[in-house]
Amino acid sequence: MKQNKETEKKTIKKKKSSLRENIEAILVAVVLALFIRTFVVQAFKIPSGSMKNTLLIGDHILVNKFIYGIKLPFIGATLIPVKDPQREDIVVFEYPDDPSKDFIKRVIGVAGDRVEIRDKKVYVNNMPLDQDFAIYTDDRILPGRDFFGPITVPENSLFVMGDNRDNSHDSRFWGFVKLKAIKGKAFIIYWSWNGENQNSILDYVRWSRMGQLLK
Repeated sequence: MKQNKETEKKTIKKKKSSLRENIEAILVAVVLALFIRTFVVQAFKIPSGSMKNTLLIGDHILVNKFIYGIKLPFIGATLIPVKDPQREDIVVFEYPDDPSKDFIKRVIGVAGDRVEIRDKKVYVNNMPLDQDFAIYTDDRILPGRDFFGPITVPENSLFVMGDNRDNSHDSRFWGFVKLKAIKGKAFIIYWSWNGENQNSILDYVRWSRMGQLLK
């Protein structure tokens, strides 16, 4: 009888030990996942066509969050600086008019740059930009969109635009992006889903885009 009780106690103790190990493993995994998401890499989904044809609606991308430095969550203050965004980087940032929303655009001008748009052509420091990734789908010439500036980018700020130049809500309309609002640099498409597909179910996945590095 005594032996049975001891065996039962050992079994209960072993179960508690196993349960504790499992809980600890789950907690470690959760903390590690949160750390990676906050400081290393984060996944985002493209909801609009403002970055066509570089990024399409339904593309799922990974964003490098430490390339521009280690930042404090919520505050945006940089603890460990690495480097600032460069021209032509594709960046994810908090939308200036509503920080709860994330936007993705391409960097056109950095602090000190003089940005101007004349007849759809973008000039930085009086030099025309030759950007093959930029597309234009509207023949109309509109003030504010196709004629803009010149304007100088202030300190700790960026001027950004979408690659789909005629259909992008960007710095031409709401101003500059503060460096502290930058979340990271987009670097790869890991999944792409074509929700507008009208053909075979196999065509819902854009297989050719998966694993594509962004530039």
